[in-house]
Amino acid sequence: MKKSTIVGLILSGVLAVPVFAQSSSQSSTSQAAPATASPAITRADTATGKDPLQPETREGFWGRVNPFARKKYVARQTQPIRDRINELDELTAANTKQIKDVDARAQQGIQLASAKANEADQHAIEAGNKAQAAQQSADQAHTRLNTVEQVVGNIDQYQPSTQTEILFKAGQTVLSKNAKEALDEMATPLKSQRGYVVEVQGFSSGSGQVAIANSQKMAESVVRYLVLNHDIPVYRIYLVGMGNAPLPTATAEEAKPKKRTTGGRVEVSLLKNNLEQLASTSSNQQQQK
Repeated sequence: MKKSTIVGLILSGVLAVPVFAQSSSQSSTSQAAPATASPAITRADTATGKDPLQPETREGFWGRVNPFARKKYVARQTQPIRDRINELDELTAANTKQIKDVDARAQQGIQLASAKANEADQHAIEAGNKAQAAQQSADQAHTRLNTVEQVVGNIDQYQPSTQTEILFKAGQTVLSKNAKEALDEMATPLKSQRGYVVEVQGFSSGSGQVAIANSQKMAESVVRYLVLNHDIPVYRIYLVGMGNAPLPTATAEEAKPKKRTTGGRVEVSLLKNNLEQLASTSSNQQQQK
C-alpha cells in the first residue's frame, strides 16, 4: 500500500513539471513581449527579397525546447535557415562578380581613353610638324619668288665677267696657237653655263672700208672657232667689225686721248646676267629638300 502511494506521488510530480514549465514560459513570454517589440521587417528590407524567417509559435508538449527531439526534427527546423544562408552566399558571389566586371570595364575604359589621348597627342605633333614644314616651304617659295623677281628685273642687265685679247699680224686673219689657247681657256667653262653672251669686236689698222672688212674677217675667225670647237650657240655671240675705231686705254681714263690700233686685234668679252645665279639657287634648294 505504501509502495503504490509513493509511485503515484512520483508520477504526479513528473507530470506536473512540464505543465509548470509551460505555464511559466508562457507567462514570461507574455511579460517580455512588450519590452522586446521591434518594428516589423518587410520583404524589401531583406537581401534575398523574401519575407524574413518566422520562429515557430507552436510550442507543443515540451515547449520550445524538446529534450527528446530527433535529428530529423532538428534538420527540418534548421533547413529554412540553411536555405537562406545558401541564398545569401549566392547573392554575395553574384555581387562580387558584378563588382569585378564593373572594375574590369572601368579599367578597360581608362586604358582606351589613355590610348585615345596618346593618339590625339601624336596627331597634334604630326600636325605641328606638317605646319612647320609648310611654313618652311612657304618661306623658301617667298625667297625664290624674290630672287626670280630680281632676276627678271635685271634680265637684260649683263655684267662683264672675263675679257680676252686676240692679236693678229697685219693682213692676217688666221688664229695663232696662243690665240686658240686663250679662247679655249675662256670658252671651256661655258658648256655648263647659261645666261651669258659673248661680245666679239674686231679692230684693224688702215682706214675706211678696208679696215672695217679686215676687222670683220678677224672677228669672224674668232666666232667660227668658238662655234665649231666649243659648241657655243651662235645666238649668244654678238660680232661687230670696228675697223680702225679708237680703243679705250688700259686704264680707261677719260682725260687721256683714245689710241688707235696698229695691227689686227679682236676683243672677246664674256657678259653674264643673273640667270646663272637663279639656277644655282634652285639647285641648292632642291638638294636641301
